[in-house]
Amino acid sequence: MSPRTFFRLFTHLQMLPILEAGEETLVGGQAVMEGVMMRAPHSYCVAVRKPNGELATAEMPIERMSEKYKIFKYPLLRGLGTLYQALKLGGKALQFSAAMSLDGAEAGENKKAKEMPGWAMTLPVIFSFAFFLFMYKFVPLFLVTRLARIYPVFEGRVASALADGAIRLAIFLVLLYALSKMKDMRRMFEYHGAEHKVVFNFESGEPVTVDNAQRFTTFHPRCGTSFLVVIFLLAIPMYALIPFTGFAGKLLARVVLIPLLIGLSYELIFYAAKRRGSLLALLTKPGLWTQRITTKPPSDDQAAVAIHALQGAMALEKSQGGQLVIA
Repeated sequence: MSPRTFFRLFTHLQMLPILEAGEETLVGGQAVMEGVMMRAPHSYCVAVRKPNGELATAEMPIERMSEKYKIFKYPLLRGLGTLYQALKLGGKALQFSAAMSLDGAEAGENKKAKEMPGWAMTLPVIFSFAFFLFMYKFVPLFLVTRLARIYPVFEGRVASALADGAIRLAIFLVLLYALSKMKDMRRMFEYHGAEHKVVFNFESGEPVTVDNAQRFTTFHPRCGTSFLVVIFLLAIPMYALIPFTGFAGKLLARVVLIPLLIGLSYELIFYAAKRRGSLLALLTKPGLWTQRITTKPPSDDQAAVAIHALQGAMALEKSQGGQLVIA
């Protein structure tokens, strides 16, 4: 794997939770390299535009986590199960798209892209997870700790948690904005917008076409961007309750609380998606605003790729006797 390929995989893996929309009962999807993955309750299909202009697709039946493991039917836990499966499927879709777009582009259009082996994804995944913990757990806490030595007011739990949250959100937004200036990431954000438009088109009940899809907005409440922003916002009051005073204790608590934050955030997003005019739904607004960075208006060709992925998922779902539910 070349350094360029590693860097592109690393940046795309960082975006995986942001580009992924996980929900068991609704059609959802994810942008990948030069394509889109669409998921139905029991099937998924990823469509990728190859360097030579052809469409490459991969389909696979899937089993919902709540059906495979009954424990994931319960509140809080269902969020963990859904996110785990979403990231697992997203990783497979990204691996496929990388094989089609990265290796194919580097090898030349006249050579068939080889399937990327599983081990090639391991190092970028480990590096991405370590980067996440460092940037969003260690760095904010370290800076707040330093700040408290200069301004004692930040030694208090509430002030410390607020400053910690502000720094974390600032890091997140700066990184997003910087990545959005990269050509590769802008292309992915355009496919992200295409995925949202096509999902909105499907949910409207209107025929799913390029023209119809282009009439919808790129901002969707079930987007991974909204999910991550909600996690950051919920972390502020939760971190204020941490009783530890030492740096190591606070850092460990932040890592241990990740599953609880995921579960609570999922329940909030789940509620807000069904009751978009509710008071709690206001907490998802910052995530919708942030989608101005993570989604871009797609071209008709990109919308067509998203539609192709949706049609593949729907066809596989139908062949298994399943029904696509619009909630």
